[in-house]
Amino acid sequence: CRHALVLGRDDIPARVRELTGGRGAHVVYDSVGKDTFFASLDSLRPLGMMATFGNASGPVPPFAPLELARRGSLFLTRPTLFHYVVRRADLERAARELFGVIGRGAVRIEIGQTYALQDVTQAHRDLEARRTIGSTVLIP
Repeated sequence: CRHALVLGRDDIPARVRELTGGRGAHVVYDSVGKDTFFASLDSLRPLGMMATFGNASGPVPPFAPLELARRGSLFLTRPTLFHYVVRRADLERAARELFGVIGRGAVRIEIGQTYALQDVTQAHRDLEARRTIGSTVLIP
């Protein structure tokens, strides 16, 4: 990561355009949902792709597909893992690839916090309040 932008502090689309010489991003991955959806779209360059895959702030409200054309003939996808691993062979291949890149150190799994299983309520509160980073592990 070369640049970190903070929702609520930075004007995300303007900053992305500044960082890309006015062009915008090729791809945006948005895990937040409602609160960032249109800012994410506005951060893309023409023909850019956005993958929206989370609803941390709530689901994205309905919008007209014309918004994608108006912003530069954008592409939008809402992938879910299940569609990529429907067949057992696909799941096993994906698992081999993931553990391969982890084993080579290309991907690191960050465990940001652990909770005793009896503290699961607090873990959920912290997750909902965005007080967690990385993976959260419950310890029995």
